[in-house]
Amino acid sequence: MKNSIKILFLGIFLSALSTYGQDQTDLDQFVNDMLFLADGFASPASESTAYQGTAGWFTSARAVETWKVDVSLHANAIFVPSSKKEFTINNNDFSFLEITGDDRAVLPTAFGTQTDVTFEGKRELEFGGQSYTVQGLDAIDGIDKGALMYPFAQVSVGLPYGTEVGVRALPSMEIDGSEFSTYGIGLKHNFSQYFRFNDEEDLQLAGVLSYNIFDVKYEFDPIDVPSVLQLNLIDVSANVWMAEVLASKKYESFEIFGALGVAQSDFEYEFGGSGAALPLINSELTRLNDKEAQFKGDIGFNLYFERFKISTMATAGKFVNLNLGLHFIL
Repeated sequence: MKNSIKILFLGIFLSALSTYGQDQTDLDQFVNDMLFLADGFASPASESTAYQGTAGWFTSARAVETWKVDVSLHANAIFVPSSKKEFTINNNDFSFLEITGDDRAVLPTAFGTQTDVTFEGKRELEFGGQSYTVQGLDAIDGIDKGALMYPFAQVSVGLPYGTEVGVRALPSMEIDGSEFSTYGIGLKHNFSQYFRFNDEEDLQLAGVLSYNIFDVKYEFDPIDVPSVLQLNLIDVSANVWMAEVLASKKYESFEIFGALGVAQSDFEYEFGGSGAALPLINSELTRLNDKEAQFKGDIGFNLYFERFKISTMATAGKFVNLNLGLHFIL
């Protein structure tokens, strides 16, 4: 990441300050190549936000009794499959760069390990009447994590008409070089109340709608372009809407549940650091902002005790997410 990012950001900075109006074709191609690498690096991290941000909202289709309060603490863990820890590139993917000594390479994503792959320019970069030799550009190293774990707190309140509203928050927590924060609100409405037969232990159905703000920052070794810029992390943030149908069935103190739904993520990237060039760099990164819809399924069970319950939930899709909750009804 070191030299390549330095040259990219210095090039963007010089481009923004230039008043000569010369042909920017080579520089544009170089920037596009670097954005392609940044997208491959960060895309799995943005995809994972749909699973991390929506896990554990509700674990029963039955609504909490009116004006009762469910206070819960959750431990969340997302597991990264091998396919999301690396991506393959070849020289045909680039306009200006090429892989040093090869025409194909496997690079790490944000979740992947370190790499010794480097890049060089197919030609010299002409800019402002000067030529820049582009060579020895290191690929970006990942954080080398197969699982990311963090806690959050949630409060749900029973409302009239079989409805329940919940809010959750994790202001900010740093774990193993990654910093997590999340806020959200969820709404659940029980459909079984409209059925002719609706006893306590009958199958229950409900609809769930939630909105989540999820943010995760991945730190890396500081990159310093003297007098211009210093970078130390990439920030992946997402606004996630989720809609799903939830079913549950209770057997005395044991309850099993499952849900199917879709999550719509609107995510963006931003580099953290300091320096005059930082706003220019992040302006270029907005080209990578995107929206994505993902289908997901949840399954889990609850164990009820006299004063509390324990919930477990597994979410499956492109990632596997596990959630463990401890609930107190007040």
